[in-house]
Amino acid sequence: MSANLLRNLRSAESVHTERRGRHELKHAISPADAAAIRRRMGTVAHADPHAGPDGSYRVRSLYFDNLDNKALLEKRNGLDNREKFRIRLYNGDPSFISLEKKSKRQGVCFKQSARLTEVQCRALLQGDTSWMTGHPLLVELRLKMRTQQLRPRTLVDYRREAFVYPAGNVRITLDSDLRTGLASTELFRSSLPLPAEPGSLPILLEVKYDAFLPTLIRDLAQVPNRQAAAFSKYDICRSFL
Repeated sequence: MSANLLRNLRSAESVHTERRGRHELKHAISPADAAAIRRRMGTVAHADPHAGPDGSYRVRSLYFDNLDNKALLEKRNGLDNREKFRIRLYNGDPSFISLEKKSKRQGVCFKQSARLTEVQCRALLQGDTSWMTGHPLLVELRLKMRTQQLRPRTLVDYRREAFVYPAGNVRITLDSDLRTGLASTELFRSSLPLPAEPGSLPILLEVKYDAFLPTLIRDLAQVPNRQAAAFSKYDICRSFL
């Protein structure tokens, strides 16, 4: 994937910052459910133009947490106001790396990001924060690494298929083939083990939108006997540590 395509993909994933929140609906679904949704969305939504020939790409995130498991417990306890930091790259390509802070406030999700070079990222992973100045997000993470003892904790890696629908700025994603580093935080490691038997974990359906979700998309994304749930790939990967 070229650097330009990576930039476009990154923009598609995080157009909105603290100024404008996003709503997110999540469902844990089966492969059969995913196949049905894939067929339905293909009739009305556009497939992500930056995906590979098979319509997907890999996403890898390295999440931060502390010894008290602050981010994990806030998620598991369903706190309405919470945040988590992560480093993210696509298809294992270090030419585009971003530091992200994802927050949830009153049921609405916000995301901020800052670009990292591979050199900066490797320095951060080795505990060198002396260079983290200038960008507010870098300054904030540096402060919280000192005051809250945040550290790189868990790798989350998965295959993503994405569809976009212009009305409501809707993005529908199907995440599967979940992998983790187990006790490793080696972000640039070429492969990661599966945390469970292939096919034993559910596929995650996410529907993200701005102020409204079009009825058409809501209807097409419906899966019988499935309810929106607080499903977290980070939570699942932490359970294997």
